[in-house]
Amino acid sequence: MRPTHANSRESLQPPGARAPAAWPSPPEPLVYAPAPGLPQVVYADPWLVVVDKPSGLLSVPGRRPEHHDSALLRLQQAYGPLWVVHRLDMDTSGLIAYARSREAAAQLGRQFERRTIRKAYEALVWGQPASPTGVIALPLRLDWPHRPRQCIDAVAGKPSVTHYAQLGDARVLPPVPAPALDTSLPEHLRKPFSRLRLTPVTGRSHQLRVHLSAIGLPILGDRFYGRTEDEGTGIGRLMLHARVLELQHPDDGRWLRMEASPAF
Repeated sequence: MRPTHANSRESLQPPGARAPAAWPSPPEPLVYAPAPGLPQVVYADPWLVVVDKPSGLLSVPGRRPEHHDSALLRLQQAYGPLWVVHRLDMDTSGLIAYARSREAAAQLGRQFERRTIRKAYEALVWGQPASPTGVIALPLRLDWPHRPRQCIDAVAGKPSVTHYAQLGDARVLPPVPAPALDTSLPEHLRKPFSRLRLTPVTGRSHQLRVHLSAIGLPILGDRFYGRTEDEGTGIGRLMLHARVLELQHPDDGRWLRMEASPAF
């Protein structure tokens, strides 16, 4: 199924951006072998624990026995029972919070429902945006024949909004060969890489990955929505990191701000 663009007034794209005609073929299933060890704890108290989850580790156990290992189960060995209040994709690194009681989970859940929790991500992408800041508003839904992929659907998709800001040109370590220039692309998309700050208003599955790919700026290392140039680059992971998490403490309501820098 090819992704479609929304042509409504609610859908915005940076000027000059070009979406791919189709995303790459579904990748071969990966052998799930996350690195051992407890995720780095950024904040912990009797109500919640916040960790910097590494790329390649599930947030919660998967359905298959071989996908049972997860950040949740590892943390429960150290902190006892935990409740899930949000998730990160397996391939995404960064900050994720778990509640330590039902009451804390309910309070944090209400914050997510009301969208008062603030999150910011950092990503390395192919190309550069035409404008240093912008908004992407393209409705998303599950691409059922190719799940867990998501796709853009102007009719059946759920409203999905992402703000972005360019942080500068990106130097990728290890060095990645610059792609051959495609003269059919707008000039700004011919520049190899850039670093973006992403602020999602909504929290749809794969939202940031689909939105960036749809405007011609796929995230490096994205095996679902990326570019064929990713193959053989040696990147080895999705270059997307949940850097900032701001929430109200579930007990006394004070604002907490956590930040974890990406490894890239």
